[in-house]
Amino acid sequence: MAKKRWRDLTKGQQAAMLALASVQLSLAATAWADLARRPAKDVRGSKGVWAAVIAIDFIGPILYFLRGRRKD
Repeated sequence: MAKKRWRDLTKGQQAAMLALASVQLSLAATAWADLARRPAKDVRGSKGVWAAVIAIDFIGPILYFLRGRRKD
């Protein structure tokens, strides 16, 4: 199976890819901003490790928000 190029995708597929990329980048940017502002004592584990985990597609930011932050 050959790789599809951007120009080979339909307009609907291109729009869906752009929407998903936008959501993923927004999630990651929000998670990184939260991590940068949050004191280390309020983060479970190393902030450096969480910064790397956040870079993993959709799963990273979601994991950070669910498991990486300490609750009050």
